[in-house]
Amino acid sequence: MSATSPAPLRTRVTPGGWAALAWLAGLLFTVLLRLRLPGQEEADVLAGVLFLRWDGLTALGLATALALRGSALLDRRPTAALGHLLAAAVLCSTPLGVTAIPLAQYLAVDVALYTIAARRPTKEAERAVLLAAGVVLGHLAVRFLAGWTAGTTTALAVFSTAGAVWLLGRAARQNRLHAEETRTRAAEQAVTAERLRIAREMHDTVAHSIGIVALQAGAARLVIDKRPELARDALDEIEAASRETLAGLRRMLGALRDAEGSGTAGGTAPAEPPGLAALDRLAETTGAAGVRVTVRRVGAPRHLPPDVDLSAFRVLQESVTNVVRHSGADRCTVTVDHRDPGVLALTVENPGAAPGPRRAPAATGSGYGLVGMRERVGLLHGAFTAGPRPDGGFRVTARLPVPPGDTPA
Repeated sequence: MSATSPAPLRTRVTPGGWAALAWLAGLLFTVLLRLRLPGQEEADVLAGVLFLRWDGLTALGLATALALRGSALLDRRPTAALGHLLAAAVLCSTPLGVTAIPLAQYLAVDVALYTIAARRPTKEAERAVLLAAGVVLGHLAVRFLAGWTAGTTTALAVFSTAGAVWLLGRAARQNRLHAEETRTRAAEQAVTAERLRIAREMHDTVAHSIGIVALQAGAARLVIDKRPELARDALDEIEAASRETLAGLRRMLGALRDAEGSGTAGGTAPAEPPGLAALDRLAETTGAAGVRVTVRRVGAPRHLPPDVDLSAFRVLQESVTNVVRHSGADRCTVTVDHRDPGVLALTVENPGAAPGPRRAPAATGSGYGLVGMRERVGLLHGAFTAGPRPDGGFRVTARLPVPPGDTPA
């Protein structure tokens, strides 16, 4: 996978930044409405008596300071930020000589309402919209009670925009929560599917080992009287296979707490599960798909327990498959490191998309292959990492513990 592109501007600017921009834009628009611009015979709106006086400018300055302070608080204390922005909107309307809070001065409040509705719990969001609506209606009621002209239409427009942005914020929150729930459920299903797959593979491994034990026991019974040394060799094989299988079962079934193993019964012996011995065949098959796989083996190969051998192969198989599906790279390197006697270290890395015409990915997957690999490695008490490389491309590493006593192959 190649390095990701920078995040768009709308995600890099914080909600507080958007609120500050909305306030400044609304203030600029308000000022321009009260100035005679080139090509106009007169300003669109008559400036209030206080607008250009020192007290009017002071009120505008104080309102702007309140709004910027509220914008700075929006990311940490959204309810307090909303209070600052509402106070700024009311204070700013005083020197403008208007009959209601202008919509331009309410834009920053709308940003705060959307942020609270989209990010905060339901009760806090409901209190915020009630507070915002109460300020608009309270400002209107004060003018009615004082016998002043009241801009009912303007107040209704401000009230409507506040309700609209609040509903949009709640919808965004519901969509986000649903998406998170969907991702969580899909990840859990991927983990369960991987555990069931491991259980089926363990079933096949055990069945294969028990088949060997049965054959060796039968052979020992036939020769125990005439060739006791051959019977002794068969019993040694039975003991080794039994101990190895039992150790693998203890490691795997002790971790598979919630998943039930499944398998089919019948007279046909199961096929032997793949392991690192099949790595060269995997590289050959992947090369036919357009991705050249270089296999590096470091240290002397050794005999591995079946569960470790199978899990190592599955991790490498899924990692190489991800290169084919998602990266656009034309090559990757697989490293199997046997140098540490207690750990099998695996690495799969690719340099990213090939230069020139981009190789199209072969297919799209579920996106949960990394989840399955992490679960498989975790069940063996290993360590798993996956992420972009500093110089481009992608790297997957896994370290699988190897029980003591395994000898070089």
